[in-house]
Amino acid sequence: MSKVGASITMSVDGYITGPDDGPGKGLGEGGERLHYWVFGGPWAYDAEPGSQPGSDLGGVEKEWMDAAFARMGAAVAGRWMYEAAGHWGDQNPWGVPTFIVTHRPEEQPEGDAFVFVDGVVEAIDRAKAAAGDKDVAISGGADIIRQALAAGLVDELSIVVAPLILGGGKRLFEGFEQDIELTHLGVRQSEHATFIDYAVKQ
Repeated sequence: MSKVGASITMSVDGYITGPDDGPGKGLGEGGERLHYWVFGGPWAYDAEPGSQPGSDLGGVEKEWMDAAFARMGAAVAGRWMYEAAGHWGDQNPWGVPTFIVTHRPEEQPEGDAFVFVDGVVEAIDRAKAAAGDKDVAISGGADIIRQALAAGLVDELSIVVAPLILGGGKRLFEGFEQDIELTHLGVRQSEHATFIDYAVKQ
């Protein structure tokens, strides 16, 4: 059965970016360390070309990512994430229909890599229709995940915890006051992250 899953990486103290994130600044000051697990080790925005670690995942990271991509039929992300990522170079990073939540859907970019949608509920509805019997992946940012959880639209929540205390930035559950119960589905551990999967009790 098709499910809606949300996943995001955060620090031990609950931040999903470092301070001063945004367009042209990526994950903010020191925020790239949150995603060492994606690249197999340390990387930096301003590193010399060819000096970054390989992007081939291995072990726990590969198992977790392979499982997520195998189930994914459509994706949802927020406009801030889209802008901070530099539009992913106008190339869809997931290879499935991807819906960007924005208050300005009239700014729809050319091509069919992304579809701008006004509101989380509409974005998830359209993503579910596009995904068929596969899953919808909500990739962030934090505000989009909070809105989807508050609306009761998330079936599973995956938190990837980086072994890092950032001390500042954007918190995943900043201002979130809703009481939601979770059921533990499993945990995986690697050098660069702890992967925790939950089912959301509806």
